[in-house]
Amino acid sequence: MQIKVSNLHKSYYDGEGHKLHILRGLNFEADTGSTVAIVGASGTGKSTFLHTLGTLESIDEGQLFLDKKDLSGFTRNQAAQFRNHSIGFIFQFHQLLNDFTALENVMIPQLIQGENAGVVRKNALNLLEKVGLAERATHKPSQLSGGEQQRVAIARALVNSPRIVLADEPTGNLDEETGIQVMDILLRLNREQDTTFIMITHNPSLASAMQYQHRMENGQLHLIANK
Repeated sequence: MQIKVSNLHKSYYDGEGHKLHILRGLNFEADTGSTVAIVGASGTGKSTFLHTLGTLESIDEGQLFLDKKDLSGFTRNQAAQFRNHSIGFIFQFHQLLNDFTALENVMIPQLIQGENAGVVRKNALNLLEKVGLAERATHKPSQLSGGEQQRVAIARALVNSPRIVLADEPTGNLDEETGIQVMDILLRLNREQDTTFIMITHNPSLASAMQYQHRMENGQLHLIANK
């Protein structure tokens, strides 16, 4: 079991000091290389769960195991180091750096880790080729379509060869046809690299393409479908 979450609790305080209990004893498991969709109404805690799973936010109570490591006891620096090496993120809005080319955007995560620039460039070009953008490598985000920008974001998320990719509405800002193309790329890369892929989506057809579907209700996840 690559991911195991037990009795996860997460709360926030609103502007008036009221405690909002978002995740309530949540349990979740996922095997290596599996694809998972998380569905549910807005405001039910889906993004909060994804952020805690990706160590972007701390948890109040419970255990979080990724690759048999108990992250619930990690310091902020330990969590950041693990996240940088093992987790890739794809968001609804691509969050590319507008002053850099597609190639440079993909290279940045590895360059930050001090990898050799020549090796990083080769890795980034290989990923851009896999997402069908080798000929657009020198273009800046403003010169790319929305679908192309999201494909650059996918390549960037994969450049460090993460074991897990977390995606929050990765096709939510795209038209239906482009969204399908992006999902096809993600599923192909999942098969090729055996990367665990967990996605939040409101799109039923995209959710049904995943091996497992979970619904978020009352701060907990419920398995509703599996293939």
